[in-house]
Amino acid sequence: MPRFRPIALVTDPRYLDHDTANSLHPEIPARLEGILKRLESSPLAPYLKKITPRKAEMNRVLAVHDEDYLSSFEGTCISGREFFGHPDNRIGYDSYEIALLAAGGCLSGIDIIESGESELVFCCVRPPGHHAETAQALGFCFLNNVAIAARYWKDVYGKERILIIDWDAHHGNGIQEVFDHDPDIFYISIHEHPTFSFPGTGYANETGTGAGEGATLNIPLPPGSGDEAILSALKGRAGEAVKEFRPEAIIVAAGFDAHVMDDMSGLAYTTKLYGYLGTFMAFWAERYCKGKVLSILEGGYHPDALPASVEAYLAGLSVCID
Repeated sequence: MPRFRPIALVTDPRYLDHDTANSLHPEIPARLEGILKRLESSPLAPYLKKITPRKAEMNRVLAVHDEDYLSSFEGTCISGREFFGHPDNRIGYDSYEIALLAAGGCLSGIDIIESGESELVFCCVRPPGHHAETAQALGFCFLNNVAIAARYWKDVYGKERILIIDWDAHHGNGIQEVFDHDPDIFYISIHEHPTFSFPGTGYANETGTGAGEGATLNIPLPPGSGDEAILSALKGRAGEAVKEFRPEAIIVAAGFDAHVMDDMSGLAYTTKLYGYLGTFMAFWAERYCKGKVLSILEGGYHPDALPASVEAYLAGLSVCID
């Protein structure tokens, strides 16, 4: 039996209260229920410590999002409308408050790492966030959890070089937009090629702007790409970029919708691949950040593939190698 390092699991039953009001919508409460049920019966279970999140403070959210946008989001939720901005962005009455709780869960995760309570944190939260821009909801995302967390880590704890690695099937346009000019936040995204995939951003020539030039690395993959394609990217261009950047903190935008069983993309990753991704993240964290890494759930919609892939990722991330 393998031994695992402890993992702080940030989650809350209230995340289920974000009601997308349509059983056919991909981003439903059952996503989290499936993950948690799988982890409860997993060999990882004895090593998981559940952490109750706090709601994000407004000043932390305003460090990323426009005030008028937040007011519009809140007002739309309590008005009883079923979507915000686009019909894909389904909402319920409580969605604004739950989005604040999702962002706050990521801040709680950083506090746990900085306090020394746990080196590894997995934020099992919803709604997801990496498509949310400063003033636009997109792709089921309303508040950019990863961006809010990165700004918090930088502003509150003084981290000067933060790596965001995003291997969701879809490009994190929101993360890129927020940090496009920031040389201290290095964003790497490995995703399905934007010619074929939502949201149509993330071409290889998008590398940052102004002071942030060179602090964005997009690695688009053609449809049908499987495990070897992303492993090659991690060993090659991504790995070399991380080595040069030498991050002080690592945030993983952990999306699982590139799985071959998930019809939200044309990529073809296996469950086993996510275990390898965990091992990669652990290696980078050990080499640069004293073993510490914050992982935040993004996409992943197949009811069987998502829980299995999360379990594989966390096992790869936390396994003890003697």
